[in-house]
Amino acid sequence: MGIRVGVIGTGMMGCEHLRNLVAHGGAEITAVSDPVPASIGWARDVLAGTGHRPAEFADHRNLLAAGLVDAVIIASPNHTHRAVLDDVLATDVAALVEKPLCTTVPDCLAVVEAASRRSAVTWVGLEYRYMPPVDVLCRTVADGAIGRVRMMAIREHRFPFLRKVGDWNRFNENTGGTLVEKCCHFFDLMNLVVGSRPVRVYASGAQDVNHLDERYQGRTPDILDNAFVTVDYEDGARALLDLCMFAEAGRNEQDLVVVGDAGKVEAHVPGDGRAFLSLRDGGRTVELPVRESDAAHVGFHHGASFVEVSRFLTAVGSRGGPEVTVVDGLWSVAVGVAAHRSIEEGRPVQVDEVLRAQ
Repeated sequence: MGIRVGVIGTGMMGCEHLRNLVAHGGAEITAVSDPVPASIGWARDVLAGTGHRPAEFADHRNLLAAGLVDAVIIASPNHTHRAVLDDVLATDVAALVEKPLCTTVPDCLAVVEAASRRSAVTWVGLEYRYMPPVDVLCRTVADGAIGRVRMMAIREHRFPFLRKVGDWNRFNENTGGTLVEKCCHFFDLMNLVVGSRPVRVYASGAQDVNHLDERYQGRTPDILDNAFVTVDYEDGARALLDLCMFAEAGRNEQDLVVVGDAGKVEAHVPGDGRAFLSLRDGGRTVELPVRESDAAHVGFHHGASFVEVSRFLTAVGSRGGPEVTVVDGLWSVAVGVAAHRSIEEGRPVQVDEVLRAQ
């Protein structure tokens, strides 16, 4: 018998993780939970004919009490993460929680504290680290090929937010805001690549195009659809995010560039999935080898979510530590929260401001 895994939240991302688990083959899907009957039905459809026949629960607390799981993947809406994690972290069940860790910094801090009191793996789903071109970029920087990192730029020009169950992702109160919900991925990559603590954030952004014609009980969605965010780091490095969510016609969805004192490395996703290293010494540019994803299930994020689940299961089985920690999750949310505050108040925001108890 493999690791017994339950999935909490079986909407779009929860069903993706069910596909990852089926493809992995090293886990037994023993339980699923979701308060929405239609979502449970989607899980049933995904698992039809796979041999997995999980118990079904409307409440995650009943799933945990049933004693059927060694690990859970939490893919419920963002604003439920804190409550679900409070219950999961009170057990010895390993957990992978989808990004963002929580929608507010105080909730993230509470989760970090709770996770520190137990030995079971708690992993945050920041899977952009595992997209093949991005992985090559991160490893090239870590190997010292471009010297000391001084600048990083990430451009994401993409499609609007997808439909979710009940369109919960249309409002900041549910998501934490676009720069938390979506961009915690990018702030995590910045923090990882720069290797220093973010100290100051200044941003400009707005909701200019998307969802303005939608109404939910008389309310118009309030999520940003474009922004520039600059992050200053403790060691003097700086990073820039250029986000536009009404630019789906482009060749690449993401372009990442890291510049050091000896050269630069760049990666493009998905496009042609290529990465390049340019050295200042003689102006040489070489293409870096990017392996095509060998993920058994290449679904969202070009196989990265499968890699993430595989590594999570390995950590659970070996009782090792998580590669993406709750502290990583906290810092990625803190930068997003600071960026939203910068836009709202029209000023640079020190990250310490949002880390203090609120």
